Amino acid sequence: MTLSLEVLNEVIRSRRSIFPPSYTDEEISVKDLEMILENANFAPTHRLTEPWRFTIFRGNGLTKLADFLGETYRSQTTPENFSEAKYEGTRSKALQSAAVIAIVMEVHPEKVPEWEELAAVACAVQNIWLTVTAMGLGGYWSTPGNLTALGTFLNLSENQKCVGLFYLGHHTAPSKPAVRKPIMDKLTWIED
Repeated sequence: MTLSLEVLNEVIRSRRSIFPPSYTDEEISVKDLEMILENANFAPTHRLTEPWRFTIFRGNGLTKLADFLGETYRSQTTPENFSEAKYEGTRSKALQSAAVIAIVMEVHPEKVPEWEELAAVACAVQNIWLTVTAMGLGGYWSTPGNLTALGTFLNLSENQKCVGLFYLGHHTAPSKPAVRKPIMDKLTWIED
C-alpha cells in the first residue's frame, strides 16, 4: 500500500493539542482504541525493547483516575495554596475525556540507555497522536507533576515509569494553523 504524500503531510501538519473542554460526550470504541494503540506499537525501538506500556481508563475508570488526580493534588498542596477551582479542573480533565491513556516506559538498562527508551516511547505517542488526528479525534499528552504518585497508582514495577497521560475524545475544536518558525532557520548544511 502506498500512502499519498499529500495525505501524510496533512495528517502530520494538522496534528494539534486538543484539550478536554472541547471534547464531546461521544464514546470512543474499544476497537478504535485498540487500533490507535496498535499503531503506537509500530514505533521505532532500539534493540527491539518495545518499552511502551499503556493503561487505558474509560467508563468508570475515568472516575477512579479523576478521584486519584484530585486527591493527589489536595494531598500535595498546602491549605493556604489549595484552590478548589484547580482541584475541580484537575478532576474534570479526566471526566470530560472519552478515554485517558497512561503512558508508561519500561526501561532495560542492560540493553540500552534510558533516554533511548524515552525516545521510543515518545515515538509511540507520536503514532498515537497522528492516528487520533487522522480519525478526527482530539488528544494531548500531559505530564503532570505527580508522575511518581501515578506510578504507584498504576502499580508499576521497579523498571517502569509513568511519563504522562494522553487525554482523548471526540471534539468540537476549530482547526488552527500551525505556528512554526521556518525550517530553513533550523538547518545547517555541510556539503564539502
